[in-house]
Amino acid sequence: MPDVSPPPRNGAQGTPSLAERVLELIASGQGTSRAELAERLGASASTISLTVGQLVSRGLVAEQGTSASTGGRPRKILRIGATDEFAVAADLGGLHARIGVVLPGGELTDVSTVPFSIADGPEVALPELAGTLEALAERHGRRRLRGVGFSLPGPVDVQSGAVTLPSRMPGWNRFPVADWLQERFGVPAAVENDANCMAVGEHAVQPVERRQSIMVKIGSAIGTGIIADGKLYRGATGAAGDITHVRIDAAGDTPCSCGNTGCLETVASGAALVRILRERGAKVESLADVVRLASDADPLATGAVRQAGSYLGTVLAANVNFFNPDAVYLGGILSTLEPFVAAVRSRLYEGCHPLVTEHLTIARASLGADAGLFGAGLFALQRAMARALHDATEAGPGPGALPRAHPRGPARLDG
Repeated sequence: MPDVSPPPRNGAQGTPSLAERVLELIASGQGTSRAELAERLGASASTISLTVGQLVSRGLVAEQGTSASTGGRPRKILRIGATDEFAVAADLGGLHARIGVVLPGGELTDVSTVPFSIADGPEVALPELAGTLEALAERHGRRRLRGVGFSLPGPVDVQSGAVTLPSRMPGWNRFPVADWLQERFGVPAAVENDANCMAVGEHAVQPVERRQSIMVKIGSAIGTGIIADGKLYRGATGAAGDITHVRIDAAGDTPCSCGNTGCLETVASGAALVRILRERGAKVESLADVVRLASDADPLATGAVRQAGSYLGTVLAANVNFFNPDAVYLGGILSTLEPFVAAVRSRLYEGCHPLVTEHLTIARASLGADAGLFGAGLFALQRAMARALHDATEAGPGPGALPRAHPRGPARLDG
C-alpha cells in the first residue's frame, strides 16, 4: 500500500516509521508474511521480524496458521489484531454516493449506491449520508467500527480534512469534513481527493513491481493521482497531478471553471462533452446521456468522445514522458467507453518515446467504479492503525516496546 503521509505545512515530505508501513501493508492485504513485508519494504528479514514481534506483543498484529511456501519453513500469516474490525467508506459524486465496508486484509463488502446531492451543501447532505453509513456499521457491529473514509470530488487539504476551492461543490469550501465525521462517528476519519483515493485503491491490488503509476479519473471533470516509488505523491502543496487546467491549443479561449481560458477540462471532460454535443444539436442533458449515445454507436457522440480522448492523451503524453511510469490507469465513467480509451492509448503511443512505452501498461482500473471507494476505506483503516500505534507508543515502555511513531505526536498517515 502506498505511503499516504501528508506533507507538513512547510511542504517537506513526512516519513512514516517502519512500524507504520508494516501496519499499512498488513491492513491492505499486501503483506501477509514477514518475507512479503521484507520484499516490499526493502528491509532485512531480521529488522522486519523485530518490528513484527513488537507489534504482536502490543496486540496490533496477530499471527495465525501458515501459508504455502516455495521452500523452507511454512510462513505464518499476519493479520491486524482483530479480524472483525472494519471501516466504512463513501465515494461522493454529484448525484449519488457509493458506500461500502472495508475489512483489514483489503476486502471490500456491502457495496451499494445511494442518492446524494452534493449541491445541497455539507450541512444538508452529510447528515443523511452519515445515517446510511451508521446503519451499515450497525449491521457489522457498531462497536467494531475503527474508521470512516470519504472520497471527495474536489481538492482536499489533508491537514484540515476540508475541501479547498472546489469548482462544483457549492457550500463545501473549507467545511471541516474530517472533524465533522470524527465527531459524528467517534472514530478516526480520513478525507481525500477522489483521484488520490482511486490511485491508492488501484495500486493496492496491482503487482508489487508496479511502483510508479498515474491514475486518471475522467468524469464530469478530470482528476489525476500519482504513485511514485510505491507511495502516493501529493507535491509541495498537495496539488500534484492537476492536469485538468493545463492549457491546450484546441480549447482556444473557452472559459474554464478555474477562471482561466483554454484548459484541458473545457474540451476533454464529461461536462465539456455535454456542452459540445448540445452545441452540435444533440439532445443531451447529462454525462449519462453522452455515455448512452456513445455506447449505442451514435456517430456524433462517438466522434466527440474520441476527440476528447485524443486531447487528454496529448496532455497525458507529456506527463508520461516526464515521469516514465510503469502504468497508466483510466477510471471514471468515460473510461467505460472504448473509443475514448483507444484514443488515449493511441496518443500516448504516438506522443511518447519508445523507451517510455516499451513496458507501459495502459488499462482501465481493474477495480472499476470501486477503486475510489476502496481507497477511501484503506485511508480510514490506515488512520485507525496510526491511532492505535500512537496509543501503544504513548502507553510507555513495556514488553516489546515500540519506538515513537512520530516525534511530534500521533502517527500521520492520511491527514
